[in-house]
Amino acid sequence: MPLYMDRHEIPEGVTAEHVAKMHQEDLKVQHLYGCKGMTYWCDEQRRTAFCLIEAPNKKALQDMHNHAHGEYPHSIIEVNETIVESFLGRIEDPEKSQNTELNIINDPAFRVIMVIETSNYLDRLEANQFTIFTQKFHNSVAKSLIKFNGRIIKKDNNNYLVSFKSVTDAVLCAQKIHFQFKYVTPKFDPSSRKLNIALSSGTPVTAKENIFEEAITLGTRMCDIIKEPFVITSEVNALYEGENRNATVDRESVRILKATDEKFLNQLMDFIEDKWHKPDFSVSYFSKSLGYSKSQLNRKLKNLTGQSPNNFLKEFRLHKALKLLYKQHGNISEIAFETGFNSAAYFSKCFLDKYHILPSKYIQQHSI
Repeated sequence: MPLYMDRHEIPEGVTAEHVAKMHQEDLKVQHLYGCKGMTYWCDEQRRTAFCLIEAPNKKALQDMHNHAHGEYPHSIIEVNETIVESFLGRIEDPEKSQNTELNIINDPAFRVIMVIETSNYLDRLEANQFTIFTQKFHNSVAKSLIKFNGRIIKKDNNNYLVSFKSVTDAVLCAQKIHFQFKYVTPKFDPSSRKLNIALSSGTPVTAKENIFEEAITLGTRMCDIIKEPFVITSEVNALYEGENRNATVDRESVRILKATDEKFLNQLMDFIEDKWHKPDFSVSYFSKSLGYSKSQLNRKLKNLTGQSPNNFLKEFRLHKALKLLYKQHGNISEIAFETGFNSAAYFSKCFLDKYHILPSKYIQQHSI
C-alpha cells in the first residue's frame, strides 16, 4: 500500500497536545478508509505538523482526516519509508511515547540539509590513486558525520546528501570536513583538491513532489554554482546564531547567502535548466527572460559565481557534457550538440581548455 506524508499548518493556539488528540481521532476511524497511521511530527515553533500514513490513495487520507477532526492537510506527497527514516530518524512513534495514554509528540520534522560535492576532476585520477583518495575521503567524512550526528541519505564517490537535526552540528561538521579535506586529497594535482559544501534547511513536505525537495534543490544549486567552497543560507545562519547566543559563523571561511540571492539563484537555475541545451540561447534572451538588463545580470552572476553570463553558460554546458561523457551517453558529436555546442571541434577545444584533456581521451580513460 502506498505511503504518504502530509503537511498541516497549525492554527494559532493549537499545541502539541491538541495535535496528539487529533492523531488519536485519526486512529479511531482509519480502518473505515483503509488507512494506517504510522506516526506524526509536531513543531509548535513553526506551527506545522506532518503525518505519515499508509493509504490506498490521497483521497482516502483526506477523507479520514475530514471524518476524524475536519483538518484537511495542506499538501500530500508519496514517500518511501527508508528515505523518511534516513531523513527523520524514525517511521513510528518514539519509544518513550508509545505506552502513554495520550501520545504527545513535540518532535519537529525541520532539518538542515548538507550537500557535499567533490570535483569531477577526481574521476581523472589513475585507478589506484582514486581508490586511495576515496578511502581516505570517505573515512574522514564518516568520522565527522558520526561525531556531529549527521544522517547519510545517499552518497557516491564524489557526493553526499546528509540530514541534521541541529544547525550547530551541521555547521561544525562542515567546517571539520573542509579542514580534513586537504589532508586526504592528492597533493600533486591541485585541480583535484576542490570540495564544495552547502547547508540549506526546510521541512519534508512543501508544494514540491518529493520529500525535502526544496531544501535539497537549493543546497545542490549552491554547491554547483556559488564560487565559495562553503555556503549556507540566511535561514541556517539565523538559526545558528539563535542556537549559539548570537555567536556568528566565521565569515572568512563561510559565505552566507542573502535571501534575495537565494531567490535569484533559484530563478536563474529554473530558467537555465529549461533552456541551456538550445544552441541559439543568447545572453540577450537570457537577461530579458529573467527581467534584468545585461549589466544587472552580469553584476548578479559575477557576485554569485565569479563569471560573466557567457562564461557561466559555457561552463554549465561543459559540466553537463562531462557527466554525459563519463556515463557514455552518446559519442562526442552527439554530446556536443546535445549540450548546445554548434560543432564537435569547438566543443573539444572548450573541453580541453576547461578540463585539460580532450573528450576522446577522457572517454578512453573512463570506459565503464
